[in-house]
Amino acid sequence: MNVKSVEKENGKAKLVVEIDKAQFENGLDKAYLKNRKNILVPGFRKGKAPRKVIEGMYGATVFYEDGINEIFPDVYAEAVEAEKLRVVGMPSVSNMDVQDGGVVLTVETELYPEVTLGAYKGIEVPKAEAKVTDEEVEAELDRMAERNARISTVDRPAAVGDTVILDFEGFESGKPFKGGKAENYTLKLGSHQFVPGFEDALVGVKAGDEKDVDVTFPKNYTPELAGKPVVFKCKIHEVKETILAEKDDEFAKDVSEFDTLDQLRADIRARFMKDREEAIRREFENTAVTMAADNMTCKVPDSMIDEQVEKNLEQLGYQLQSSGMKLEDYAKMMGGDLNSLRKNMRPMAETTVRSNILLSEVTEVEKIEVTDEEIEEEYKKMAEQYQMTVDQIKKAISADSLRSDLKGRKAVQLIADSAVAVAPKEAEEKAAASEAEPAEDAESAEEKPAPKKRTPRKKAETAEEPKE
Repeated sequence: MNVKSVEKENGKAKLVVEIDKAQFENGLDKAYLKNRKNILVPGFRKGKAPRKVIEGMYGATVFYEDGINEIFPDVYAEAVEAEKLRVVGMPSVSNMDVQDGGVVLTVETELYPEVTLGAYKGIEVPKAEAKVTDEEVEAELDRMAERNARISTVDRPAAVGDTVILDFEGFESGKPFKGGKAENYTLKLGSHQFVPGFEDALVGVKAGDEKDVDVTFPKNYTPELAGKPVVFKCKIHEVKETILAEKDDEFAKDVSEFDTLDQLRADIRARFMKDREEAIRREFENTAVTMAADNMTCKVPDSMIDEQVEKNLEQLGYQLQSSGMKLEDYAKMMGGDLNSLRKNMRPMAETTVRSNILLSEVTEVEKIEVTDEEIEEEYKKMAEQYQMTVDQIKKAISADSLRSDLKGRKAVQLIADSAVAVAPKEAEEKAAASEAEPAEDAESAEEKPAPKKRTPRKKAETAEEPKE
């Protein structure tokens, strides 16, 4: 293999690579061995015809494309290594020229972007104040009371908050429609489980009543019923009342390990505050990294964004599977298809890629390192988290991948620790004032030194969670 020339322009590289006859022949032999079983030649048993006979019958070029495909990965990797190129995405062969038994390929590929870091230390980042209101604490107590409530059958008209057991069947233009029928269905009035108006119409019914409920489906409902008036024929079997426990010290003892209601309230507030502070911390870190990435000059290659979109799409697919939904069905539910879903995911994917590039650069500039002891400690944490052995985790995640991930985390921490927290309103006012300022004139801009440009380095890999 010999790289005859390399051209770099606009974040892309064009390589002209010469493959000698011996290497090309090796690829052709591999292609022949792989494909011969599918080729029928008169006078030979299927799969037994010699390569030269097949080439004589179908043409000398019959195995060229497959032959190149067989050796291309090694050839490309060798060429990239020889030229010290930082490539991303999938390469494409734009031309193939066979010469004297060898072949000359023209290969085009995208390059890892050049990066000019902007401000990433000491940047002002909006940070909300963690608060827990009395109303939130009481709402949690109400939910606890609801979960521990007693349900009792009553002989009176149903009221909002009661539960009714009923049969129902829906009719549109006098004909029953699919999915509109159920027996012994449990419905809490006021829960808004049904079409608007349905639950309101059942307020006042008693056990043994039969009632026709007229409703109109919303315009954004399923197409076959959207906006149409229907009638539900209902038969009430039972009305049940929810009896909530009195919120007092006895209640606290019943639903928790605490002896008094005040202690339970204090615990709820503390738990809420801890969760809120953690959420604000994560949001602060993410915002700091995103703002630092916005300060960075970098043209992100489309292939890197495409790759991130596919990762996000795959992750969404796994999440939907756990709830029994297919990715294609979810896309339809959102009013589109997989392509529109990809388009909608693209801005977030670009933000993720820019953040990854930033962290990779900061890691290098700040000479961030991770010790072997830190890697071992992380393996132990992951083994405990996923209830696996350390050896199982090591098989799923390489030490190099984990090292890169831990370096990225340290870079995030460095940016966040140096950031200046400001109130969200103050940050918005400063951003608005900055946008309103007139642009610098060319003369003053030229007086400022250009930001330091870094040599691009490979994006840090992110350690994947082990699969069960």
